[in-house]
Amino acid sequence: MKSLLLPLMLLPTPALVEVCEVQMLNRRANGPMVYKPAYLNIAPGDTVRFLPTQPGHNAAAIEGVIPEGTAPFKSKINARFEVTLTEIGAYGIKCSPYYAMGMVMLIEVGEKADVSLPEVLPKRATERFEQILTGRDQPKE
Repeated sequence: MKSLLLPLMLLPTPALVEVCEVQMLNRRANGPMVYKPAYLNIAPGDTVRFLPTQPGHNAAAIEGVIPEGTAPFKSKINARFEVTLTEIGAYGIKCSPYYAMGMVMLIEVGEKADVSLPEVLPKRATERFEQILTGRDQPKE
């Protein structure tokens, strides 16, 4: 029996792909209309699963805050949605109905990237992104 298992053990195994879940919420301690978590750092090929924990939300890529050449994506309102991110870089995500209220998050694929925010972002979205960027650069305890 052992001789049969040895060849199987020598076969290459695919890298484990991680699935990260993000809740879409109406309120948390840090304010209304938020993603939980608001920041992810994942490996290329990992999947992000957006969960409509509370109603009225979606997840959409923000054009100008995704890696160049990457196709933008957008989920339906109140729908569970998964996206596999393969391109290295920063992905700004918004909730379309609550974008002006600052419902955004940042996903970085690979190493931390320089993130430049377009000037056309709503004021609250810019403020939330600045909080996220400051938080990601803080040492973890």
